[in-house]
This record gives sequence, C-alpha cells and structure tokens, in this order.
Amino acid sequence: MTNAVMPTYARLPVTFVKGEGALLWDTAGKQYLDALSGISVCNVGHARREVADAICAQAHELLHTSNLYQIEHQQALAEKLCALSGFENVFFGNSGAEANEAAIKIARLYGHNKGVAIPTIIVMSNAFHGRTMATVTATGNPKAQLGFAPLVEGFVRVEYGDADAVAGLASNPNIVAVLVEPVQGEGGIRIPADDYLPRLRAICDQHDWLLMVDEIQAGMARTGTWFAFQHSHIQPDVMTLAKALGNGVPIGACLAAGKAVNVFGPGNHGSTFGGNPLACRAARAVIEVMEHDNLTARAAELGEYFLSQFREKLAGVAGVRDIRGKGLMIGVELERECGELVKQALERGLLINVTAGNVIRLLPPLIITNEQADQIITMVSELVQAFLHPAAGERLS
Repeated sequence: MTNAVMPTYARLPVTFVKGEGALLWDTAGKQYLDALSGISVCNVGHARREVADAICAQAHELLHTSNLYQIEHQQALAEKLCALSGFENVFFGNSGAEANEAAIKIARLYGHNKGVAIPTIIVMSNAFHGRTMATVTATGNPKAQLGFAPLVEGFVRVEYGDADAVAGLASNPNIVAVLVEPVQGEGGIRIPADDYLPRLRAICDQHDWLLMVDEIQAGMARTGTWFAFQHSHIQPDVMTLAKALGNGVPIGACLAAGKAVNVFGPGNHGSTFGGNPLACRAARAVIEVMEHDNLTARAAELGEYFLSQFREKLAGVAGVRDIRGKGLMIGVELERECGELVKQALERGLLINVTAGNVIRLLPPLIITNEQADQIITMVSELVQAFLHPAAGERLS
C-alpha cells in the first residue's frame, strides 16, 4: 500500500491508539511510558478528563464563527494568559510557527513605524522557531534551511548565551528586536546564565528594541514557572506560546506588552481559525488543570529529582558530557551521537527523543507519578550505560 502522507518525518514503526496520563498503548496493546509528551505538548497528560469534557461540550455548542465577531472563550483565555504573564494583549493563531510569524511581523511593523529602512531581528545560534519561510530563517539549524533559499532578509545571528554579542550590534541602525528562547529545546536543552535575559532586557531598553521570547516549548509550567522568562524576573515585550497551551488541540498565541501592545491594528494580521471557540475552551481547561494540580511546583520539584538521580546514577560514566535541565525539561548530553537510543527505548516501552545529535531530551508530562519518574530515570540510565560501554554488560540498579 502506498503511503499517502508526504514523507516529511522519519517515523518510528509504531502507531498509538490510546493514552491515559503518562501512558500510551499501540495497536498491538503494548504499553509505553511517555517521557516526551508529544514534544512538550501533553503537559497535563493524555486523555485528561477535564480537557476532554471541555472539548466535547464545546463541540456540541459551537466550533467556529470567525474573528469578524467577538468570541467569549477567546477573550477569557486572553485575560487569563495576561494575568499569568504580565502581558497586556494576545493574538491567537494555530501553531508555534504562526505565533512566531506574528512576533516577527510585530517587530517589522514596529521598526517601520520608527522609520527603520530594513527592520532586522537578532536571533541565536542553535535556535528553533518554526518551519515557515520567516521562522526557518530565524532558526539556527542549517539542515532545516537546506534547499529553501533564498531565505528571508532581516535577521542577524549571534551566539546563544552571549549578551555581549547582542550589545555589539548596537551600531546597526536597522536592529529593532531580539528573539530568544529562554531555554533552547531543539538546540539541546541549552540553559543560559542567570543574568542572560536581564542583560538582554537592559540592552533592548537602552536601544529601544523589542525583547521577544519564544516560550513555545518551555512555557506552560514546563520549567517550574508558568513561563521560563519568569525565572529571570524581567518582562519581555513579546512572548510566543503554543504546544502545551492546548494539550494537543492546535493553538498558538503571541502576547504583547509595553511598546509592542499597539503595534498591530485592524487589518495588520489575521487568522481564519486562530482563537476559535473550541481551541480556546480547551486551553482554558488546560490552565484550570495546571492551577488545580499546582503543576508549576510539581515540575520544579520533579526536575530537581531527575537531575539529582541522573547525576548519581551516571556519575563517573565515561562518555556522559553533561546533565542539565530546568524543571521537567531535561537533557543528558553524550560525547557522541546517540540517535539509535530512541528506537532502543521504544523497544523497552519508553518514549524519548534525541536532539542536536547527542542530547537525550526528556519532556515527560507534568503529571507523572514518582514511580513513573523512577522508571524513566532507571531505563534511560541503563540505556546510556549499555550504549557507551556495551562490552561491560553492566546494568544500573
């Protein structure tokens, strides 16, 4: 049978048909422990009852009217996100790439309104912002860009974590904004120094630039705060969200504060499906679950546990380069590429991911139990030990 789906993914040989909490089952009935959450999407777990009930109820009432009219759930969701984040208004789309496109358009229009000839955004090495033409240009991965030239003008790249490099571009009259991930996910769970975002905030204030944070993977309680920028006690001008906001229902959001608030006016941007009643009702239910279960605190607590246990179990194991994380955004970096571990883990009933070639990326649902956390830690530690030292035949207890 010919596969009618375009081959844009190197898919693993498994099809999941049911989920509950942090567990999934395939077509053969085999159970898996999910340590990836659909890439930081299902933060409140699979088939969460409150979210499912909200989706079903809304589907029976109203799916779509268009943004030509007021949408009650959209307004309520926007107000809640602003209350949690300190932002002032929100544009809703359908994905992370769309949210970042909105942010890029805000920066460009902001620059044009100031009379800047070619509004230019500073972006980072190893960044990932999406796969549309503008967001793939902003992305710092040459493989993602290969074959899609000419890319979009108006971006200049510096090393992630290097605030001095950002300040060094102050003489460029076209710079209007900085776009940065508070924690890089696709880039390998890279966590900058504590003073990085505060320094970027100060640089942007000094030069009247927008500070724009991409929280598509790190946001929604993943790192132990509602949004990762909150660890730094600063207020960005723009923030983008998606992934866990809908727990699997497609929704993206671009939030604005301060000088970014009134950049967009009627006709400047739009989305047919963005912020529809179904997606917004689902997102409201997700936030309600996160608040009820206090998942920010849970992510912070479990994240520290993961790091301490990995550092204990993998202490002295040659070939382990680093163990790092922020909340339940965990990376185990090896000295060589380790993509084959994904399939090995799958065979053992565990879903993990390898990014940047040599970083095991763990993004488990925030609702995992202590026992499930221990299972993940044990299995990953055993896989790493066997991969790096196959002749030893050792197994960690």
